[in-house]
Amino acid sequence: MKVSSLIRAALAAALVVATLHAQVKQHPIPRLVEKDGRYALMVDDAPYLVLAAQTRNSSAWPSRLPLLWPALEYDHVNTVEIPVYWNQVEAQPGKYDFTLVDMILAEARKHQVHVIPLWFATWKNGSQHFMPDWMKMDTVRYAHDVNKNGEAVDSPSPFATASLEADKAAFAALMRHLKEVDAQRTVIMVQVENEPRSYGTVRDFSPAAQKFFDAPVPPEVLRAMNVKATTPAPTWQQAFGADADEYFNAWAVAKYVGQVAAAGKAVYPLPMYANAALRNPLNPGPASGYESGGPTDNVLSIWKAAAPSLDLLAPDNYQTDPAVYLKDLELYHRADNALFLPETGHPENARFFFKVLGLGGIGFSPSGGNTEAEFRPTDTSKARFDALEPWAQNYRLIGPMQREVARLNFEGKLQSVAEEQGKTTQTMPFGSWKAEVSYGPRRGPSAVDGKPEPRGR
Repeated sequence: MKVSSLIRAALAAALVVATLHAQVKQHPIPRLVEKDGRYALMVDDAPYLVLAAQTRNSSAWPSRLPLLWPALEYDHVNTVEIPVYWNQVEAQPGKYDFTLVDMILAEARKHQVHVIPLWFATWKNGSQHFMPDWMKMDTVRYAHDVNKNGEAVDSPSPFATASLEADKAAFAALMRHLKEVDAQRTVIMVQVENEPRSYGTVRDFSPAAQKFFDAPVPPEVLRAMNVKATTPAPTWQQAFGADADEYFNAWAVAKYVGQVAAAGKAVYPLPMYANAALRNPLNPGPASGYESGGPTDNVLSIWKAAAPSLDLLAPDNYQTDPAVYLKDLELYHRADNALFLPETGHPENARFFFKVLGLGGIGFSPSGGNTEAEFRPTDTSKARFDALEPWAQNYRLIGPMQREVARLNFEGKLQSVAEEQGKTTQTMPFGSWKAEVSYGPRRGPSAVDGKPEPRGR
């Protein structure tokens, strides 16, 4: 009896191991791959097109999450971007609670969508508002940026070592938990922080920061920015002149975020990215006019050098001028950077989903401001979803062929167009032949210069 019991136990154990191996083989870890300057997000070992919507900042709480799904279903998304709050995960130092994470995963699997968690941690839109309370109350150890007048501002300092170590530990704990509970690979990519940058100052002017500012610029930054140094080891001021403060801040913030990403990847190497609050690339003005330090178009190379653990840098594109919107897409579509729009707004920009495809983009996501329907669950009228319709049209069309579109895009065989004001035709060249797309006249309310807003794609 004892021998047969041992045999049965051994067979049961072997079956469990075989099942686990089968799960891993069936659901390999998602990864970002590059070929000839083109990119694909590989999910289940095939190119995947992220047709996402981002929830509102408060949507991950139990009282809100059930209200979200009707809007996402109407949008025909295959992926939801949703916050994970550091102040909830680690309400007490070193004690991690992933109840909300597990709830998100369970709900996503129930509705058959993938998840991109947004790590609201040291930075959320430039502030530290999602840090745990026990960190917020210790403003000496977990320091803020200091402006030129010596005043602390509402942005965490990238030179606060204690903040960095705490964030690294918490993010690594999150990734460890995902590795343990998500054999299905519901989570396909992770956003590290949210729009990290400085508010109210171009950089941190604290003594700790000034020490680094007066030191030589790291060689990798000089190489990334193609600086021919006139001195053996130039300081930031010597190397970059009027741009020194902004470039220094970009390096400091990127290095911090990169270290958080590296800590998580060491545990579970899912694709990771950082998102940017954009400046106007056609008329940027001084760095004091926008949030300095994040991965804006002028410092992408610095971020690439300082944060190699990040797989891509992504623009949160809320530009209202179509020329500016399109310029941002071009700037983030680089040979060393996959194009991904994790946030976008304004329904008239829905047509630019096709422009993202034409630039080889791996995904697109309207922001939480476009999911109003989630907050009106008792309203069953069609009007509840009117704001979603421009985005839903795209996903309804592309959804049934999303895998094929992703594959063709990765192979460089896909082209697309999006209508621009004043252009009645656009041409797509395909080797020995070309496709000409014409846009017909429309009736309707005037939106731009007395003309109907372009919608064709």
